[in-house]
Amino acid sequence: MTNQIVKTIILEAPVSRVWRALADENEFGQWFRVRLDQPFRPGGLSTGQMTYPGYEHYPWRATVERMEEERLLSFRWHDYDEQSDLPISEQPTTLVEFALEPAAGDRTRLTITESGFDSIPEPRRIEVMRGNTEGWNTQAENIAAHVASSEQ
Repeated sequence: MTNQIVKTIILEAPVSRVWRALADENEFGQWFRVRLDQPFRPGGLSTGQMTYPGYEHYPWRATVERMEEERLLSFRWHDYDEQSDLPISEQPTTLVEFALEPAAGDRTRLTITESGFDSIPEPRRIEVMRGNTEGWNTQAENIAAHVASSEQ
């Protein structure tokens, strides 16, 4: 079984526009559907609340690993297990990476990789991977629509 999810999409916007949609916490919150409490910064804790319909009760908690302008944003986020006795800060994390590359015609190739699912205990691991695979498919559509429809 694989330990990662990889989703690649070509976005109808230049790298600089996609980077802004990723790195700016307000824009990120618009397309990802999360209200963030503070800007992203490498090594910093990012907290907030999901606003995605049906997931509004989910907290957002991630630690930003890397921010390489117009190239890479990565963070570790917690698997929010409502059934767990552990507080979210002690629940397992996975690593999410957004890698940007220029594509033909002033477009951007965005590769979203989430890895580290082996840190999530069985039998929950397969359920989380399935759910997150669906989630990244939706989020790829969300960012594509966001950068194509707004120049902000």
